[in-house]
Amino acid sequence: MPDRSLMRWFINVYRLGLKEMMSLARDPVLLGLMIFSFTFSIYSVANGVQTEVRNAAIAVVDGDGSQLSRRIIEALQPPYFLPPKLVDRSAVDAGLDRGLFTFALDLPPGMESDLAAGREPTIGLAVDATAMTQAGVGTTYISNIVDREITDFLGQRGTAFKAPVEVVVRAYFNPNLDSTWFMSVMQVVENVTILSIILVGAAVIRERERGTIEHLLVMPVTASEIAVAKIWANGLIILISVALSLHYVVQGLLGVPIHGSIPLFLAAAAIYLFATTAMGVALATVATSMPQFAMMAIPCFVVMNLLSGATTPLESMPVFFQVVMKALPSTHFVAASQAVLYRGAGIDIIWPQMSLMAAQGALFLTVALTRFRAMLAKQG
Repeated sequence: MPDRSLMRWFINVYRLGLKEMMSLARDPVLLGLMIFSFTFSIYSVANGVQTEVRNAAIAVVDGDGSQLSRRIIEALQPPYFLPPKLVDRSAVDAGLDRGLFTFALDLPPGMESDLAAGREPTIGLAVDATAMTQAGVGTTYISNIVDREITDFLGQRGTAFKAPVEVVVRAYFNPNLDSTWFMSVMQVVENVTILSIILVGAAVIRERERGTIEHLLVMPVTASEIAVAKIWANGLIILISVALSLHYVVQGLLGVPIHGSIPLFLAAAAIYLFATTAMGVALATVATSMPQFAMMAIPCFVVMNLLSGATTPLESMPVFFQVVMKALPSTHFVAASQAVLYRGAGIDIIWPQMSLMAAQGALFLTVALTRFRAMLAKQG
């Protein structure tokens, strides 16, 4: 008898899940959102959001007018910088105030002769730090260019100082430091969080707004069967979308290489979807309408995405936020995704993250089922 009851439970969950898929197929808004999120959204963010310096406007005050200053100016070229604009020193502040250029390099008079004589001239660099990321990275670019040109110039004259240690930088996993590689994959991860909460929450709200929840109450199905059906059906749709997006958009259209095992990543994503869809069900049982659910869901997935370590390292956050975010599955999913897709890690490395996501998912499912049963009892 228990075996027959368990079999009936799985059959009901399967059939109710098919109903969820058909409901989503008939909802053009949510279907369009899902297609957009895993296609154009990823492509546009990967190409539009640049963390490296590209085509930055730069002005140069050439007070030296020497061969060395011309070499430095010629080295400031695309794709990092627009062709440098020669300006007078008095025009620097006005140009920065008006946003005409982001960087202003000041090459002082007598710079070449001072360097040849062993003196240390002061080279000024004014930066518009409104765009903080571009300002920080661009300052490093310009400093490296100036140092390289000065070292090469003095080396040709036999006056260069040879440092006792030479630093050799090797960039692993992304040798060209191309932000497209990073942004495309992280956008997929972030969209999984957003859609998993929205789709399953909308499925619960849709049942209540259309009155079909009353039909389910008179059927021989339990609250756990209804809730689990919504979780597996919406989770499976998102999981398939992720696999297609990685293959056709990330690898195909954007040309981003995937170093690790995509099946392993999808396994981690399935566990993560189990946790986030359960969270979506729990939120939907609190809300009474779709606008109310949206107002509750937006802060959840915004915080989960911004503080998950996808865009900024978790270690750079205050200790309080590190502790709080480790209690959420998004942090562990981002760590597992980066390890697998970027560094080619295996299950021997990411099993702690997968275990934590599974445990957190079980907790969210318990809360979701408790809330869902209470909602159905109140509805009935």
